[in-house]
Amino acid sequence: MLNREQTKAWRNLTTRQRGMYFDLSQNAVIKDGRVYDVDGNDRTHIAQLGVRVPEHQVKWARIRSEMACFAEENGGYVSAVFKSCVTMIERFPSLSQSDYAVLMLIGTYVAYRTGRLEHDNGHAIDRNKLVEIIGLSERKFRDLYGALLAEEIIREEGAEIYVNPSVFYRGSHDDAEFDLTAYQHARLYRGTVRELYRRYRGRELRQLAIIYAILPFLNYNTNVVCFNPQEQNKDGLRPLYLDKLAALLGYKDVTKFKRALNAIELNGKPVFTFTEDPHDRRKKRVVVNPRVVFAGNAEGLSAIKVLFN
Repeated sequence: MLNREQTKAWRNLTTRQRGMYFDLSQNAVIKDGRVYDVDGNDRTHIAQLGVRVPEHQVKWARIRSEMACFAEENGGYVSAVFKSCVTMIERFPSLSQSDYAVLMLIGTYVAYRTGRLEHDNGHAIDRNKLVEIIGLSERKFRDLYGALLAEEIIREEGAEIYVNPSVFYRGSHDDAEFDLTAYQHARLYRGTVRELYRRYRGRELRQLAIIYAILPFLNYNTNVVCFNPQEQNKDGLRPLYLDKLAALLGYKDVTKFKRALNAIELNGKPVFTFTEDPHDRRKKRVVVNPRVVFAGNAEGLSAIKVLFN
């Protein structure tokens, strides 16, 4: 589509000039960034070389850019890998709920593709360094470390520690040396998790661990906790309401459970929020802040972030 100035310039051309331009547009040869006509004459001075990108590719690039910026804002991410609707108690029976919070923190130190535990500068994290990072007493750390080995969440190679890629993985899933089709995964934001752990380590770890405990029930594009988290149609979601979620995680008092969720904040904003069921206002849906964990796309992200702004 020509703009006004281009249209005016075209009208002022002679028939011969128009023919030359048309022929150049159809038969130009590009070499080393120069434009030549079919006779080999350099016509770069009268031609403009541009790249046309299909609209769907432009849209995809924009979406990827939005997601990349969001990840950078929250310290990058690691893929938390889990089985849909299989509770963490079923998957890792020897771990306590507080252990889940520590496991989340450990996952943020998984290295790209190798799965080795590393500092951000690439230096390996051995057992002694891991004790310092986690901040548990020697006895509690010893019990947890033994459980992680027994559950095959981690393995040792000399002094180095590696995390099972079916629990946490960084890198393209196409490069993963395990069958990802049997699992689901979500982005767990590294900077956010580390900040939350720093703030809530100690007696409040059990509350923080709820984030990891509900991963198998988190719907990808809404971040609503559901019985059917893989449902694509929002109207088909079956929310796991606050009282049912409390029972699933072993909380007998729903009021105390809600208080525990409300107590966890990120930069003054809630990590969990609640929305009313339009058909029964007594029922509360649980939504998780996407700055902590998210598995959906840019469109879904924009809609959820509003709830936490």
